Amino acid sequence: MQKPRQDIRPNTAEYETLPLVKPTGFREYDARWILEKEINLLGIQALGLGLATYVHEIGQTPRIAVGHDFRGYSLSVKQALILGLLEGGMEVLDIGLALSPMAYYAQFALDCPCVAMVTASHNENGWTGVKMGAQAPLTFGPDEMGRLKEIVLNGQGVARAGGRLERVEGFRETYIKDVASKVKLSRPLKVVAACGNGTAGAFAPEVLRLMGAEVIEMDTDLDYTFPKYNPNPEDHAMLVQMAAKVKETGADLALGFDGDGDRCGVVDDTGEEIFADKIGLMLARDLSAIHPNATFVVDVKSTGLYKTDEVLKANGATTVYWKTGHSYIKRKTAELNALAGFEKSGHFFLSGDLGHGYDDGLVAAGAVLAMLDRNPGKSLSELKTALPDAWTSLTMSPHCDDELKYDVLARIVKEYEDLAASGGEILGRKIVEAITVNGVRVHLEDGSWVLVRASSNKPELVVVVESMRSADDMRDLFRKEVKPRLAAHPEIGAFNQEI
Repeated sequence: MQKPRQDIRPNTAEYETLPLVKPTGFREYDARWILEKEINLLGIQALGLGLATYVHEIGQTPRIAVGHDFRGYSLSVKQALILGLLEGGMEVLDIGLALSPMAYYAQFALDCPCVAMVTASHNENGWTGVKMGAQAPLTFGPDEMGRLKEIVLNGQGVARAGGRLERVEGFRETYIKDVASKVKLSRPLKVVAACGNGTAGAFAPEVLRLMGAEVIEMDTDLDYTFPKYNPNPEDHAMLVQMAAKVKETGADLALGFDGDGDRCGVVDDTGEEIFADKIGLMLARDLSAIHPNATFVVDVKSTGLYKTDEVLKANGATTVYWKTGHSYIKRKTAELNALAGFEKSGHFFLSGDLGHGYDDGLVAAGAVLAMLDRNPGKSLSELKTALPDAWTSLTMSPHCDDELKYDVLARIVKEYEDLAASGGEILGRKIVEAITVNGVRVHLEDGSWVLVRASSNKPELVVVVESMRSADDMRDLFRKEVKPRLAAHPEIGAFNQEI
């Protein structure tokens, strides 16, 4: 295997003969590059060989499902990846155009322990990447990505005999049938399916109709130029259009899907967005009534209502807060055999009869529809209104250099740990718990909390506060507690916004 270079420019002979791979593309739980500028097709091939080498290294069966999303270049990227996998002695099952969860499903349906999904998710055109795993339903985390990075960048890939390619025909229909089988609506529901012209447009409308919904399609024609906005149900542009379509059509809700279909965003019957952690809480209430004493995993940016909610308490539910990031929540959900995991960016992980444990936006959409079906006298907005009040800040991200942020964060974590150990208070409230799995999340006796952690991919810290009392109290938690504490560390820049 040739050792990749980092200094190769397009439109040169070197670019056509040597692999280009920038190390920055290896993230905590996936790989992402700007195609041509940060990686070339030979670099993708080197990634495939490196992945095959890692699979053999850990003793896993070298059988892998591979799919690609709908971008103008994703098929070429997938083919380059497959060349590397074949060189490394992998048996490759090509499932064709796919959603990420369809590729994850292939691990179960095709007896494939490994997966590689070529996708840029919701990122702008120009980006490409690969989501990988070698043990269903998990995807790679920092340890696996760290070793893969080492293999690829050091040219340690090992060519082996035994490579074989098989094209799996009709797998889209197999996947759609599996997802749709989980929900059968008993009451009419009018649903906007918003896909932003991304890959989900080839899947979501059909799945929702098979579940029994009346579907109003919105930007479901596949168009990899994304003429209106990127398919990302967290982005304001897409949410505004979803809300307008609900009001125009009188729909019961809108369900929005990102570019590779592993996330689901929700707008209620009034045209209001419901953030993913609140949707997760609504689902947890609904599911814990059917599955008493269930365990739920949520990321540390999620509302504290999971800990204080009386419905969850009455149903014997347990909530575990864990690291932000879909790979972390997926892994913890599997480790605890939890019924579901909810990540605030819209990744939902449903297990048992509900799903296979990986993040699937269509399965999550089905769970929301099933919740409405079990509450025939209530609209989605009424279910949302039934939740206790909580006032949550925007996510604030003061600058802190990558090489400094973890040391600075460690000092802040210790400050809060010491404060908790000494019986200290924050704005007159005792600290009942300091969760330190991903920075520090400090829970107060009334359910309010503050969070400080490091961004996984930017030179920033991440700050969120939530009050169970009022919006003014939420502002006080930020202005009187978190902001002064961080200001005492000169390595941290000014906040880019106030609340």
